Amino acid sequence: MTVAFLGTGLMGAPMCHNLVASGADVRAWNRSADKAQATGASVAATPVKAADGAVACIVMLSDGPACRDVLFEQGTAARLKPGALLIVMSSISHPEALEFAAIATGMGLRWIDAPVSGGTPAAEAGTLLIMAGGMAADIKAAQPLLKPLGRVVHIGPAGTGALTKLINQITVASTIATVAEAMILAEAGGADPARVREALMGGFAASRIMELHGQRMIERNFVPGGPARYQVKDTTAARQVAMGLGLELPVLNLAHQLFTDLIAHGGGDLDHAALLLELRRRNGLTD
Repeated sequence: MTVAFLGTGLMGAPMCHNLVASGADVRAWNRSADKAQATGASVAATPVKAADGAVACIVMLSDGPACRDVLFEQGTAARLKPGALLIVMSSISHPEALEFAAIATGMGLRWIDAPVSGGTPAAEAGTLLIMAGGMAADIKAAQPLLKPLGRVVHIGPAGTGALTKLINQITVASTIATVAEAMILAEAGGADPARVREALMGGFAASRIMELHGQRMIERNFVPGGPARYQVKDTTAARQVAMGLGLELPVLNLAHQLFTDLIAHGGGDLDHAALLLELRRRNGLTD
């Protein structure tokens, strides 16, 4: 009853560790083998070997192209046990999720797109929000594997989990931008940003972004939990979906441009709370 786990990076490593700790027989693969070894899982030399005969495969790779390459171009998915659960928890685009679901089901596999929210703290604590798209029976079958990782919300059919993740990401991106503007306005107006954050956390403006990323901005702690370059990947995908549906989403477009500019100025590998730095640059402010 082996479970394959592909991708043990910042998010994948604690997720894999929690799955191992739950008692699952996990065979992990990562491009850097030492990261897979640290999870406590048995380590496979290749993704194909990790998947060989597995009854389920959890994927936490960087993006859609990486998933396509590893799962389908390298033949990894074809090595899973017939009827296996293929659970892609990577942040992939909505069209990619629909395409991959069609390929997987055509191979006789059970597909779930199940991206997550909560960042590395929630991954470590096993309290991720898991947004699942797929058949109800398949998601029910996957519950023993997903429960150690967090709370599952079944959104709807294949692709809706990936769509919900994009909706989550545009909400996060625009809120980070607003919180960064609030911190700059507080400082420029002579108020202590830390006291402003404390006050706002007791009112209607309170949010997880204000709580966690507002504190990061105050401390200038931009060690990546979620690198800014991944935010642009997600805002790009969301803009493509919006354009395909004929929607105009100006706040999404603005947030996308701000994060794009942050990356252009060298902030791609910083936490997405580092958007504060781009807004400070635009206003001629220096620390």
